[in-house]
Amino acid sequence: MAAEINPEERRQGNVRKPILLNKIEGCPDTINEAIIIPREDGVISVSDDKTLRVWLKRDSGQYWPSICHSMSSEASCVNYNPETRRLFVGQDNGTISEFEITEDYNRLIHRRDYIAHQSRVTSVKFCLSWESVLSCGKDKYFMWHCSETGRRFCGYQANAMCLCLEYDEQSKYVFIGDYSGQVAVLKLKDSSFDFIVTLKGHAVSFLNFRRDLSKTPAPGLSALRLLIGLGSIRCLSWDPDKQLLFSGSFDQSVIVWDIGGRKGTAFELQGHKDKVQGLAHSKSTRQLLSGSDDCVLGIWDMDIQRLETPDWIESDVCQKCDSPFFWNFRKMWSDRKVGIRQHHCRNCGKALCNNCCSKLSTIPNMGYEYEVRVCDSCFEAITPEEKAPHATFHDMKHSIVHMHLDETRKILLTTGKDRVMKLWDMSLVLH
Repeated sequence: MAAEINPEERRQGNVRKPILLNKIEGCPDTINEAIIIPREDGVISVSDDKTLRVWLKRDSGQYWPSICHSMSSEASCVNYNPETRRLFVGQDNGTISEFEITEDYNRLIHRRDYIAHQSRVTSVKFCLSWESVLSCGKDKYFMWHCSETGRRFCGYQANAMCLCLEYDEQSKYVFIGDYSGQVAVLKLKDSSFDFIVTLKGHAVSFLNFRRDLSKTPAPGLSALRLLIGLGSIRCLSWDPDKQLLFSGSFDQSVIVWDIGGRKGTAFELQGHKDKVQGLAHSKSTRQLLSGSDDCVLGIWDMDIQRLETPDWIESDVCQKCDSPFFWNFRKMWSDRKVGIRQHHCRNCGKALCNNCCSKLSTIPNMGYEYEVRVCDSCFEAITPEEKAPHATFHDMKHSIVHMHLDETRKILLTTGKDRVMKLWDMSLVLH
């Protein structure tokens, strides 16, 4: 079921990196979510084989199931409150089941079912101070239920399937990420809500469109984007101290939204080569952890002053050499030139041709941790000090679909597409 890693492997080398503590195996189907049990050597997982499993560490150092509970439908998401030992499990049929785990973690007591959605529940959160159950699903709805009575307070319909959910306990703000790449911001009050704003930032990266949805998109872009879902927001994380919202997307990027600043400021973090599937924020060390399909864990320093990426300038000619781009037929005819492709400098945003924008450089202050295209003048202006990285990346040896961080013990749980859960000691990298 699980494997304990040889302690000798932990002492080899002086490189600061996550240390693998345990691998938990044995699930016959896809694991959708898994979370660490606080103050216990235990893990709770839900999977497509309709089971909820509670794994406890045994004297042998291995993790074995103490509970294997069969649900009525595929278990899609889970949330656990350690103070009350209340467990909430979202299912593929739209139902949320509430359980209480006994003190010895060997038995589940069923408390209530919430008929919350008409299709798969994608995220469920329990807030003890509000006595509320928050959920979202593929039926495009966000739902708010009372956990004391089971009564539904209200619901919000998004424009696309809702995929993830986060909230701020003090201000009662709720953030809902959807399939179209937007984040809806709601403020809950009494038994209703106020719609605040929609955050638009993630876009179709493989077409090289600018991540600025305030501009009019190309014809058919919205339909194409919904069809392939490459701008879909898969995960959210919230920093209550600085009031920053982090969103990870299928477009391979992470966007940092400065909610508390109320100025519409947003920063991009570009370091992954595949879909960002998991986010975890460490409040004590001010670091953000991001997990991706590329098997890489990114650790971002969020205590530095970052810069917004510039808007991409629209132009029909190269802004340096005045060569026409391939759609500028009038200038192509007058200059007797063949049109060329348009590129953009990631540092200044100018529209340039390939000859004037052929250099590559990292721009860590703007979130570009790998080399991106910059113009010749910006390449000369970027100093070696400005190229110093503000993030580290580590190979986790499996595609990450979900992450959970126990910040107190600095242990990270990663769930992979290989149906394996891995526990990592993060004490060397979270500092």
